[in-house]
Amino acid sequence: MTDRVSPLLTELRRGTLTLAVLSQLKQPQYGYSLVQALEQSAVSIDQSTLYPLLRRLEKQQLVSSTWDTTESRPRKYYVLTEEGQQVLNELYSEWKQLSGNLQNLLEGGTSQ
Repeated sequence: MTDRVSPLLTELRRGTLTLAVLSQLKQPQYGYSLVQALEQSAVSIDQSTLYPLLRRLEKQQLVSSTWDTTESRPRKYYVLTEEGQQVLNELYSEWKQLSGNLQNLLEGGTSQ
């Protein structure tokens, strides 16, 4: 990858990570399990990116968190709120439209 492409790729990926993270929080997940779930779908995210994103989503009331202290190591679990589910649905709808339009443009067509 060239030096020119790398920062642009990072910028492109950054815009999709919120959608990817929200999509995995329909069921409660803790940070490391979320990283693993995303990596299984070939979406990599550093913990240094994930945790600030989760805090921002929680502040926006799109996810909520609870601590599980029943295990030897306490874990903070995150899950979508009802509003978070609505936002995920809207973002997904927009993503489908946008990705379809971009695919058409990149293949030499015009926007719909």
